[in-house]
Amino acid sequence: MTRLGVNVDHVATVRQARRAPEPDPVTAALLAELAGADGITVHLRGDRRHIRERDVRLLREVVTTRLNLEMAITGEMVEIATRLLPNTATLVPETDEEVTTEGGLDVMARPESVRSAIRTLEGAGLEVSLFIDPDLEQLDAASRIGAGLVELNTAAYAEAVPKGLSEHEPGYRRELDKMVEASEFAASRGIRVLAGHGLTYRNVRPISRIPQVEELNIGHNIVARATLVGMERAVREMLSAMNA
Repeated sequence: MTRLGVNVDHVATVRQARRAPEPDPVTAALLAELAGADGITVHLRGDRRHIRERDVRLLREVVTTRLNLEMAITGEMVEIATRLLPNTATLVPETDEEVTTEGGLDVMARPESVRSAIRTLEGAGLEVSLFIDPDLEQLDAASRIGAGLVELNTAAYAEAVPKGLSEHEPGYRRELDKMVEASEFAASRGIRVLAGHGLTYRNVRPISRIPQVEELNIGHNIVARATLVGMERAVREMLSAMNA
């Protein structure tokens, strides 16, 4: 059964819209765990547009499953991660202009900086994951610098199936095949595989059925659903959609 990591960034987005104390992403994370989530993910961005350092610190104290911190490869973020000690640090690309993470980390363009970050974080006892596109050259580069865990970017897959799934839609089939091939390639190199980005209740099942994918990280669609039905129900419905 594929595990589910719930990203609570956009609970903090609502909070920051009014600079108010509520809704609290820490409370949302606890409700997600009660509903069966296998982990909690947050992205502490350089501009602090949603998640704040306070959130990460409190989450580290109360999360009973696993805490995954998404972070850019900067001295500031490496220092925070090695001080607050989440279970996992996921290295992601980051720009000030983007609405959300756009594309995977380009390991081929900066292998030494990625390798250095991995060594520092692993030296502090953290598990390190790389958020990368389902590209075999990027996976090969990740393997060569010693990465043991990747999260494959499912954005292109998600965009190919905005209204539903059909084996007759060439875009859907092409992007799903890329995910399958990348997952198999990673596993052949001894790299464990997670996946996420843009996944919804409608398109999640084919990705969760890929044998090598251990866990999916999903945020926006769950939080959007939670505004209507509550966090616990939204998480349970996603688990059902993944593993039906």
